[in-house]
Amino acid sequence: MFAALATAALLGAAGCGGTPQDANEPKGTYAVEITEASFPRLQSLGQTTSLRVTVRNAGSQTVPNVSLTVDGLSDLEAQPESMDPSRPIWVVDVGPVGGKTAYVNTWALGPLRSGDERTFTFVLTAVRSGAHIVRYRAGAGLDGNAIARTPADEIPEGSFTVRVMHRARSSSVNPRTGAVVESQP
Repeated sequence: MFAALATAALLGAAGCGGTPQDANEPKGTYAVEITEASFPRLQSLGQTTSLRVTVRNAGSQTVPNVSLTVDGLSDLEAQPESMDPSRPIWVVDVGPVGGKTAYVNTWALGPLRSGDERTFTFVLTAVRSGAHIVRYRAGAGLDGNAIARTPADEIPEGSFTVRVMHRARSSSVNPRTGAVVESQP
């Protein structure tokens, strides 16, 4: 009995402590700037569009892990019967290639050398109509040790105000080419 309790205590202690998650992320402040950001301001339900944000390393040090956090692609609804109150406004069809993280709304594209740029490209489909605000913020890492600031010492962030029209776009198929031709909303 004593041996079983001692083994259980040792196994339990083995899961405690260890290396902190942020141990490998350098501490520091890194200069970055958003050089370009685009997302159509007028969309229709079911329309697939691209959201692009380009981040440049404006400093002399390599940014450890350039990241982008995007808020506003989903919305919280009070639904007591639901385990996940988050409901999509846009479905992320394709996120930035190679940018997946364990975070729901953050993507990372690795180290960014001085003067270099990376573009975060998302392919999104609108699934809820209305006026929506999408906010984005560039980061220098994922664990909080590497801080991104603009050369003017501001948070590198921006936003889009987007109207998703309730009516889906009408489209037709060109009988000669087979291409889908969409009309403007």
